[in-house]
Amino acid sequence: MRRTGPGDVGPWPTRDVPADTGAVDADHWNDRYAASEYVWTTGANALLVAEVSPLAPGRALDLACGEGRNAVWLAEQGWTVTAVDFSEVGLDKGRRLAADRGVLVDWVAADVTTWPPPDGGFDLVVVLYLQLAADQRRSALGEAVRALAPGGTLLVIAHDATNLADGTGGPRDPAVLYGPDDVLADLDAAGVVVTVERVDVVARPVEGAERPALDCLVRVRR
Repeated sequence: MRRTGPGDVGPWPTRDVPADTGAVDADHWNDRYAASEYVWTTGANALLVAEVSPLAPGRALDLACGEGRNAVWLAEQGWTVTAVDFSEVGLDKGRRLAADRGVLVDWVAADVTTWPPPDGGFDLVVVLYLQLAADQRRSALGEAVRALAPGGTLLVIAHDATNLADGTGGPRDPAVLYGPDDVLADLDAAGVVVTVERVDVVARPVEGAERPALDCLVRVRR
């Protein structure tokens, strides 16, 4: 599994990720995370901030948390956070960031394509830039929506399928790109009744690029 993640805290992210994001091997991402202080930034993704800030804090699950910047931000807002990733190096950086910010996060070393979260255990589940082939994505998003408590929110943000031809950056492999309709179909297949609150393709300006990046955004409530 793999996540990619653009952006700093602010009205819009200003930086995009490198294009070589189709890898699925944990060792690859351990090496990449070890090669720099932070691959992106220590600030939370701006779309996450905008979508989650109105919610009352409760129990949150960050699936494929990477270096932990979003999990740490959630904890700073008062959420009780569980953060899951298969990169031990990424999790170690998340632990250091949490310690620096004076917050607690439950860090879990696991592959989100095989790790089953507790059903109904969370008031918020976030899945950011988890770029998977269709079968793995359907499984991971099914587990994500089943992890919601009644009234809980699932937020999915990803490089949209249209980004390959019409946007900037992101994975070059079309097999790991998807759009809002794919997410909704995956959630429907999970058999969990949800209320769709937002379905969008967001044009995200990228510093130094002629075109914006195009992000899929889906927010639903159980």
